[in-house]
Amino acid sequence: MSESVADGTERRVLDSRVDKGLRPGALGLLASIVIGVASTAPAYSTAATLGLVIGILGFHSPGILLVSFVPMLFIAFAFRELNAEDPDCGTTFTWATRAFGPWVGWMGGWGIVAACVVVMSSVSQVAAKYAFLLVGADRTAGSTLWTTVGGVVFIALLTAVCYLGIEISARLQFVLLAIELVTVVVFAVVALVKAYAGHGMAGGRHPTAEWFNPFHGSFTSVSNAFLLAVFIYWGWDTALSVNEETEDSARTPGRAAVIATVVLVAVFVLAGTAILAFAGPDYLAANSGDIFGALSNAVLGSWAGKLLILSVLTSAAASTQTTIMPTARATLSMAAFGALPARFARVHPRLRTPGFSTVAMGVVSAVLYVALSAISTNVLSDSASAVGLLIAFYYGLTGFACVWYFRRTLRDSARALWMRGILPLLGGLVMLGAFVLSITSYWPADSSSSSIGGIGGIFLIGAGSLLLGVVLMLLCRLRLPAFFAGETLSAATPTQAAAAPMTTSPDLRPTDPRSTDAASRSSL
Repeated sequence: MSESVADGTERRVLDSRVDKGLRPGALGLLASIVIGVASTAPAYSTAATLGLVIGILGFHSPGILLVSFVPMLFIAFAFRELNAEDPDCGTTFTWATRAFGPWVGWMGGWGIVAACVVVMSSVSQVAAKYAFLLVGADRTAGSTLWTTVGGVVFIALLTAVCYLGIEISARLQFVLLAIELVTVVVFAVVALVKAYAGHGMAGGRHPTAEWFNPFHGSFTSVSNAFLLAVFIYWGWDTALSVNEETEDSARTPGRAAVIATVVLVAVFVLAGTAILAFAGPDYLAANSGDIFGALSNAVLGSWAGKLLILSVLTSAAASTQTTIMPTARATLSMAAFGALPARFARVHPRLRTPGFSTVAMGVVSAVLYVALSAISTNVLSDSASAVGLLIAFYYGLTGFACVWYFRRTLRDSARALWMRGILPLLGGLVMLGAFVLSITSYWPADSSSSSIGGIGGIFLIGAGSLLLGVVLMLLCRLRLPAFFAGETLSAATPTQAAAAPMTTSPDLRPTDPRSTDAASRSSL
């Protein structure tokens, strides 16, 4: 059986599995962990979002960061178990289709795409702003026009990096993440030392065990802080989206995702505790839009404070790049299984990257960013918060897909029951609750910086993205009926692992995918 993709290249399809043409074995465990952590953008998330959490819960913010980590870990287990069964770069799309059918699976894939496209506007704006601040162009950094131009340039540059190859992308991530993490950790340690030495701000205090109790205040305040924390932790699943380009694709990406979530909780709790001890919640809440900018000189001094600006810049740049990667691979997988037009399945024959999907992601993100900037900076700021609704949607769907897909094997062992059943189910239920809370919390106009007809802009962007997905899905149903009839992907389709011995290389010569040409393997 064979299939012709849009660029005219014939690719063999064996056992209903498409050889997508990506470069196998290009990434190792460390590179996968780096990609997972960098996608979450610890410095950017701390600077732009942690202050909002502190504004709600004050000194109890470290507790909510710990609690919100737990369902993330449970969802990471779901990703790991599903990846072990079927290491497909479509992740939620592929797994939800196997578990619940093509309609639900298509929307799962769309959830990934929508979340990434919407958040690109926010991170590219931050990257442009901090690039101007780094060179002392403060007035330019405050200009909507120039930050928009700079953001588009960042999107274009990092789209090009993703297009050129997964190894180049991973090496750049090593550099960007190293700058980011070292700076954040140094900042946190210095802030704690100064706080204990009595050189902090007036509102600071020495940390106590009570700080790690999140259940303080009303249910509404705790739930709103949790929704923000969901956004802070989002991104580690990028390690799974490059699974087909990773050594030992059935195990390494899942391990990387779990390790990445543990690294992230350590970084966020350390940073949150340190800045609270140094400055106190009132000052941080008043400067929630840019915590590092407000504290850089006070903690590190005017010269060293530039390092914080650099860390946020590298964080936003890394996040921009690693946001392009999962979207390009999700649409590649969707097209390979006939859920999107065949052109999205094009892979560059030499670079072995999803060329068309990568460029399309960059172009759509840039267009949306320019459109939101032209409408209002308030709408642009709401777009970042709206991503929480989309995250809860596809993370929760993955948790439920894990339970349903493995439902017949949950009694095989205690490990299967917990790792494939109970914990993913709990993670899915928490994400479902977060999704419902997003709707109720962001519906009122006063919950957002923008509104239309008394409805908050955050809800309109989040729900509108899902509604657009439904419309696009119906259009795809008209053009691509085979996928929606379950003919190209279903629960009965052999998994990647099952089909492994039957794969073919892009030149159509049968190969064992577990063996890779030494020249194409990366030391990463």
